[in-house]
Amino acid sequence: MMDEDSLDTFRAEAESLVESLEQQLLALQDAPGDRALIDGVFRDLHTLKGSGAMFGRTDIAGFLHDFETAFVAVREGTVPVDEDLITISLAARDHVAGLLSGAARDDGNAILKRLADHLTSDAPPGAPGRHLRFFLPPDTPTLGGRPELVLEELQCLGAAQILALTDEIPPLDALDPLQLYLGWEAWIASTATEDDIRGVFLFHENGLRLELESSEPAGPLPPQRASQESAAPEQEPATDPAPARPAEGASRGSGALMRVPAERLNDMMDRVGELVIAEARLIELASQSGDPGLIAVAEDIQRLTTAMRDTTMSIRMTPIGAITGRFRRLVHDLTGSLGKSLTFTVEGEETELDKTVVERLTDPLMHIIRNAADHGLEDAATRRAMGKPETGEIRLKARYSGAEVLISLGDDGRGLDRAAIRDRAVERGLIAETAELSDDALFQLIFVPGFSTAATVTELSGRGVGMDVVRRTIEALRGTLEVTSEPGHGTTVTLRLPLTLAIVDGLLIEVANERFVIPLAAVDEIVELPAEMAMPDSGNAFLDIRDSLVPFLRLRHLLDSPGAPGPHQKVIVVTSSDGRVGLVVDRIIGTNQTVIKQLSPLHAGLKAFSGATILGDGAVALILDVPQLVARGHSEAETGQEAA
Repeated sequence: MMDEDSLDTFRAEAESLVESLEQQLLALQDAPGDRALIDGVFRDLHTLKGSGAMFGRTDIAGFLHDFETAFVAVREGTVPVDEDLITISLAARDHVAGLLSGAARDDGNAILKRLADHLTSDAPPGAPGRHLRFFLPPDTPTLGGRPELVLEELQCLGAAQILALTDEIPPLDALDPLQLYLGWEAWIASTATEDDIRGVFLFHENGLRLELESSEPAGPLPPQRASQESAAPEQEPATDPAPARPAEGASRGSGALMRVPAERLNDMMDRVGELVIAEARLIELASQSGDPGLIAVAEDIQRLTTAMRDTTMSIRMTPIGAITGRFRRLVHDLTGSLGKSLTFTVEGEETELDKTVVERLTDPLMHIIRNAADHGLEDAATRRAMGKPETGEIRLKARYSGAEVLISLGDDGRGLDRAAIRDRAVERGLIAETAELSDDALFQLIFVPGFSTAATVTELSGRGVGMDVVRRTIEALRGTLEVTSEPGHGTTVTLRLPLTLAIVDGLLIEVANERFVIPLAAVDEIVELPAEMAMPDSGNAFLDIRDSLVPFLRLRHLLDSPGAPGPHQKVIVVTSSDGRVGLVVDRIIGTNQTVIKQLSPLHAGLKAFSGATILGDGAVALILDVPQLVARGHSEAETGQEAA
């Protein structure tokens, strides 16, 4: 009996294969003639079936046996890849996922019947051929025989299907590893003669059992028959397909993979964070001591700690492409349920975020996609009348922008109805009837709990719940939401997320004898504040940097710090997707590795700060939230321009 660790390993590997299978099936739908994708689907099915049999999951192995048989026919070109086959295969994938999780509600026979009916209707007429059953001599392995070579020769003769016969495999305690118990059954749809076929077994005649007869035209084996055969763990005679090309959006390395529970990675990151703090303390003490030997050792430890930090962080990072496969499947399903023709495109799948952040983005992005498909995109007839392509498009784009990651989901649908949003907001008492709102402020109302302008409630959307979930999740990640829309041309929702991990490189600064940290990824450049602008009452709030006006904020004023500034203030120009803003500070101390600690619930509402860190001397420094400061800088700049 398998121990729990072995079963956990099987489940983890099986879940990965099920996800890969889904991605490759969706990719195959767009490229039905892609041999690499067909081979990839076959490999996933074969590996899943073999693993299921090996770990005692005969329900999974038996169910997948029929689908593997179907894709043998696809590989041989006797069954075409079409939308119906993909739909049935995706349903089979869902059934296997249900078997793995224990949520399957039936035995999958209905899916098998759909497959049987499909293969029967799609199978092309074949030429009369021969049917054979054979068992090679039991001592074939001992004598160095290679059954796979026999199978390859049969394929060369035109064998369209070769299935394993497992009836004679004894119980495990009676199995002799040096004996061959497998037999095979084959259908050869060709003009091969009986002599040609018997010639394949020329060197295996002593002990060979062979039954050869004429057969009806060869076609896909009916699943009802195939399901009665037991799956053999990894001894199936199908030749290995060519290495599968990863499905679009899949990110796979060429080396061996190891699955590690997320809790262990989180614990490791916490330990590395504490190590970074201890290393900073050591550097501080070594610098104070002036001992060259201690300083050298401290620098070595600093170098090793930095390398360990980078390695640990890279382990936690995952590309946004890790979850886009789910969205492709969602759009595929919505196409059928809504009766609309939809496409889904992705740009920037390689953009990386912390794994926990990527996983938390799944639900918000799914809500936005559902709303776009259900309410944003018109049906084919309406789009045709508007002069648009009949197929609606949903686009996901991800990219870096300074210290932020921008994820945009857009469509080319009807756009948001400003009048309907306003009327609904007035009706609910959210705004006054005479209120004047910008488009941005008006569009933000769609994220209010329970807000919806939908005329009817569908199974997908219309209750005003989904977009509230989007806002709450993004705010919990310290991100922001922006909505743009053009009537008749679509809507785009942009998620702005801070690129903050547990540890970042930071720029340590000083303002009124207090130290703060700015994430180094957001720093564009550092310039000297001109002497004529040194005093707060100088009036000018812009710097001319290479013929470009950059607004700046005095952190002393922002933080309400006491005392007068020094004579040599510096301006740190930071950048985000909103543009550039200068931050005036008293002194720049240097760079350091910053371990981000979350603020307490009491201070979490302070928008100017994204966290805190512990410095080498044990003091606490607040980490400035660059996007919030940039937004404030632009707001003050616009106010100043209006006053002028």
